[in-house]
Amino acid sequence: MAETANSILIVDDDPEITSALARGLALHGYRTICAHRVEEARKRFREDRPGAAIVDVTIGPDSGIELVRELRAEGIRTPILMLSALSEVEDRTVGLDAGADDYIAKPFAFDELVTRLKVQERRARRAGLAPAPRLDPATRTVHGPAASVTLTEREFALLDLLWSHRGEVLSRADLFDRLWTREGTSSENVVDVHIGYLRRKLAPTRDFGFELRTLRNRGFVLEPVAELDG
Repeated sequence: MAETANSILIVDDDPEITSALARGLALHGYRTICAHRVEEARKRFREDRPGAAIVDVTIGPDSGIELVRELRAEGIRTPILMLSALSEVEDRTVGLDAGADDYIAKPFAFDELVTRLKVQERRARRAGLAPAPRLDPATRTVHGPAASVTLTEREFALLDLLWSHRGEVLSRADLFDRLWTREGTSSENVVDVHIGYLRRKLAPTRDFGFELRTLRNRGFVLEPVAELDG
């Protein structure tokens, strides 16, 4: 099933804090991923490609600041908001110098946290830093800037074919010949049925970054869609 909310990675060694943040963010329409150790956070950044992250300055025995510095050195540009009980100017400066996009001191108003998070998401989209759509053949999963969905084997094969010809129009006959002829399927209507399945699973299109369009009397084409709304 497709996720319809932006994905936020929460990195904190305190499960109570990550749970509270996850519950609060869910009320604002976000899907959350939690990590309680630096190694786990590194894996989540690289594999889940969150739309943004909230990282505590102290993660158990490790430093959230060093994690941010390492991620930036690797070229990971995910918007990161640092969270800390340390509120002195020099503490904020160190976090921002490491590559964090914003810094909030505890205690904080949750509405302010969400507002600052949305500001960083908008900046990332304007800068073209939102994750690009990606297809994972191993799991038959489609990852978009703000959603993921797992497809059936045939749905994934159809999308993969269209994906490899992005911007090109493929006729119904083309798709049928490449994916169904060997099975002895007699009707090209099977193409329309599976196109319908894909459209339902890849909605809303803005969450996936591309749109499957039908061109009358010509065929089907995958095209990019406009950025997510702020």
